[in-house]
Amino acid sequence: MTETEAEASEKQQQQQQQHKSGNGNVPPEATREDTFDHTYKEKEGPKPPRIIVWKNVIMMTLLHIGSAYSILLIPSASLPTLLWSVLCFLISALGVTAGAHRLWSHRSYKASLPLRIFLGVANSMAFQNDIFEWARDHRVHHKYSETDADPHNAVRGFFFAHIGWLLVRKHPDVIEKGRKLELSDLLADKVVMFQRKYYKMSVLLMCFFVPMFVPFYLWGESLWVAYFIPTLLRYTLVLNATWLVNSAAHMWGNRPYDKNINPRENKFVTFSAIGEGFHNYHHTFPYDYATSEFGCKLNLTTCFIDFMCFLGLAKDRKRVSHELVLARIQRTGDGSHRSG
Repeated sequence: MTETEAEASEKQQQQQQQHKSGNGNVPPEATREDTFDHTYKEKEGPKPPRIIVWKNVIMMTLLHIGSAYSILLIPSASLPTLLWSVLCFLISALGVTAGAHRLWSHRSYKASLPLRIFLGVANSMAFQNDIFEWARDHRVHHKYSETDADPHNAVRGFFFAHIGWLLVRKHPDVIEKGRKLELSDLLADKVVMFQRKYYKMSVLLMCFFVPMFVPFYLWGESLWVAYFIPTLLRYTLVLNATWLVNSAAHMWGNRPYDKNINPRENKFVTFSAIGEGFHNYHHTFPYDYATSEFGCKLNLTTCFIDFMCFLGLAKDRKRVSHELVLARIQRTGDGSHRSG
């Protein structure tokens, strides 16, 4: 079988796989919004000038200075406060990984209304833009990965992919392509639209007030410690864990599934982002709910989704067949694949 025939066969298997997994009422064109667009060409000529958003620069600088100070306060925090900080980290992270990413960006599984409400609240605790904007930008990222239309194009360097993209105005192609995406599923989701409408209020409540006042009222932690550790430090750690997926996981690691793309398998990112570091696999098969060939292994988000399915709060998890994975490994992998 020639390479062209192999690609056609694999594409047919992938389409059959998606059809078997079920897309509910999602229109067929919407299922292609996270598939890389090979027809896109960057405009020739000089790049548009970078316009710095100084408000973001100042806020991010102050946030990280405050978080560095927070580390000095850890010895003075009580054990319940430290455990509460870990819990808030996990809730915040799930709001991004299981919520904005796997559910709303890729529609890789279906969630009941109670679960969607929880993930919406958790996403507000993470404070990384509302679900609609996060999912829209992430679909653009997949569709135009490592090009001018990618919001955090890793070709522009580690700093830009990690945080720099938030400190400057978006490239015009990012805005243009984002406007052309099919986003009807997000617009029709009442949880997404409610969170978007009341986003600022929900962030104040979930990202700042709840993490700070729970330890203050329930076990008498000082407001100073409660603000800096479970609130400021926890928020900064979740931010950077998410950003590492955009930066480190696009630069360092192996590429067992597709050596022709930059996203990598990065164990450190997998640990810090509770399962999102299997990035070569994820960009190769973006519709797989587990974002990994290995299920729950080092993948707390996948464990969470599986548990929600066990409770009857989620269903219709989309999965790539073992045969399709092996075919892709043999055709485009870098030879580093290890089963398990």
